[in-house]
Amino acid sequence: MPSRIEDYAIIGDTHTAALVGRDGSIDWLCLPRFDSGACFAALLGGPDNGRWRIAPLGEPKRVTRRYRPGTLVLETEFEVDGGVVVVVDCMPERQQYPQVVRTVIGLRGQVEMSMELVLRFDYGMLVPWVRRIPHGIEAVAGPDKIRLHAPVKVRGENFKSVATFAVSRGERVPFVLTWLPSNVSAPTQANAAAAIERTTRSWKRWSKRCSSDGEYSEVIDRSLITLKALTYSPTGGIVAAATTSLPEQLGGTRNWDYRFCWLRDATFTLYALVSAGYHLEAAAWQKWLLRAAAGKPEQIQIMYGLAGERRLTELELPWLAGYEASRPVRIGNDAHGQRQLDVFGELMDALHLCRRVGIHATDAEWNLQRALTDYLGTIWSEPDMGIWEIRGAPQHFTHSKIMAWVALDRAVKGIEGFGLEGPLDKWKTLRDEIHADVCSRGYDARRGAFMQAYGSKNLDASLLLMPLVGFLPVTDARVRGTIAAIEKELLVDGFVRRYPTESGVDGLPPGEGVFLACTFWLADNLILMGRRDDARDIFERLLGLRNDVGLLAEEYDPVSKRQLGNFPQAFSHVSLANTARNLTGGKHVPARHRRG
Repeated sequence: MPSRIEDYAIIGDTHTAALVGRDGSIDWLCLPRFDSGACFAALLGGPDNGRWRIAPLGEPKRVTRRYRPGTLVLETEFEVDGGVVVVVDCMPERQQYPQVVRTVIGLRGQVEMSMELVLRFDYGMLVPWVRRIPHGIEAVAGPDKIRLHAPVKVRGENFKSVATFAVSRGERVPFVLTWLPSNVSAPTQANAAAAIERTTRSWKRWSKRCSSDGEYSEVIDRSLITLKALTYSPTGGIVAAATTSLPEQLGGTRNWDYRFCWLRDATFTLYALVSAGYHLEAAAWQKWLLRAAAGKPEQIQIMYGLAGERRLTELELPWLAGYEASRPVRIGNDAHGQRQLDVFGELMDALHLCRRVGIHATDAEWNLQRALTDYLGTIWSEPDMGIWEIRGAPQHFTHSKIMAWVALDRAVKGIEGFGLEGPLDKWKTLRDEIHADVCSRGYDARRGAFMQAYGSKNLDASLLLMPLVGFLPVTDARVRGTIAAIEKELLVDGFVRRYPTESGVDGLPPGEGVFLACTFWLADNLILMGRRDDARDIFERLLGLRNDVGLLAEEYDPVSKRQLGNFPQAFSHVSLANTARNLTGGKHVPARHRRG
C-alpha cells in the first residue's frame, strides 16, 4: 500500500518530476516528461507496480527530511541502531536525457542498506527485459530504455532488481538512473556527486531572484520553488500538478489527470511568479499561450498539453487498482473539450498583468486578445461547465459571468491604459451589460448573497474571487453577505468547501475534502475587510496542513486529517504565496486585487 499523499516530496528537472516517500521509495515517476507513461506507478497500484526504494534494512528509529535551502534537492536522514545515513535525491538539469540521482552518505556508524528497483513501463503494465551491464543493469521494453549505474552488485529476484550494501561514516554510494530511447546507445555515465552539486547551485541561483521578504519569506520561497518544478521549460507551459488520479475522496471516483496546462491554473501561477519578480517565466508562458491558443477563437480550449497539444482524450486504466482503491485511474482529461467562460477572464487578466510589469505585448498577442474578446461577446450569455468542470448539465454559473466581465474590463483597460486599438465604446457597453446581468440574476436578495448559478440555491466558494478581481468592492453589502453565507454554510472545521457536492450539480457522487485554494481566498477577503487577525488564524491553520517539506495537495479531509487530490498542487501553492504576501503587505490589498 502506498504512503499517505502528504508523505511524499517532489524532485524534478522542469521537464518531469518524481515523488519520493518518507520510506525512501520513489513511487511515481513519468518519463521522459510529465504526461508520458510512468516508469514507477506504485502510487496508483499494488506491490507489483514500479518503484525504486533505497533505505536501511529493518525499521528506522527516526526519519527526518529537508530540502537543501532554496533548492529541490531532497535529503532524507535515517537513524538506526548502528548509525545514521542520509539519502540525497535530485533530478539534474536536463542535458540530453532525464536522470534521477540518488546518493547514500554515511554520517555515523555503519548502516546496512537495501535497494529494490521494480521497473514497469506504460503505467505499470509492461515488465521490461533486464540485462547486466558494466556497473549496473539495463532494462528495455518497446520504445523505452532504463540504465542504472551503481557501484554495488545488483541481482535479479522475482522480476525485481535488488542489492544490499553497507555504508560507513564518510562513505558515499551513488546511484544514477537514466531514461533514453531504446534504439539509442548508452549515454556517458554521470558523476553523481557533481550532478548533485550542480543541481544545488542551479536551484539556488534561481531562488536568489525571488523578491520575497518578511515573516513568511521562507514559506513563499518553498511554494515558488514548487511552482517552478511544475513548469515545462522547453515550452513555457505550467502543469496543474505532477500526478494523475490521486483522489479527492479516498475510495471515490473523483480522480482526474492534472498533468496538463490549464489556462486558469497557469494564469494563477503566473501571478505568483510575477509578484516575486520571475518575469522570465511569465514571458515564456506568454509565448506558450500564443502558440497553444493560435487558431480560430471558437476553438480555444481550457487546457492543453505541455507543448500545446489539443487532443487530451481521457482513458481509464483498469489494470491499476488506484490510490487506496480509488478508481478509476484516468489518463487524459475529457474536460479539455468543455466550455468554461471564466478562462477568458483569467487569460485577459494575466496578459494585462504582463503589460503592467513591463512584459510588453506583441501585435500578435493583442490581435489574439481582440479576437477572443469579440468571440466572448457572442457567447457570454450561454451556459457553461464552470470553474469546477462539472460533469453534469451546463448552467449559467455566476463566477463564469463575473470572469467574462473581467475579460471585457481588461480589454477596455488595454485601450485606455496602454493606447491599444479596439472598439472601446462597444466593449464598455458590453462590460456594463454583463455586470448588470450578474447583479440581477446571480444575486438572491432573500439569502442576501450571490449564488453558484442563476436561479440556484447553492453557494459556491469561487464567488470569493469577486472582490479580488475588482467586480464589486468588499464594502458592498452584497459581497459581505456572500462572504458571511460562505463562512456559515461552506466552512468545515475552519476550512472551505467548494460547493455542496450533495446537491448533484456536478453529475458525480457526493463527497470530497475541503478545497485549500478556496480557504486561502477566504483569508484574502478577510484581509480586505480589515479582519486581519481572523485571516492570519486561517492562514496559520493552512500552513499547519503542509507536510514536513512544505508541500500541499489540492484538498484536505478534516475527519481523517489527510491531504487529498493530486500532488503537489499548483493552485494550492499559488494561493499560499499570494495570501502570505497579502498578510505581510501592510496596507496593500491582495495581489489579485491590484488591477488597473
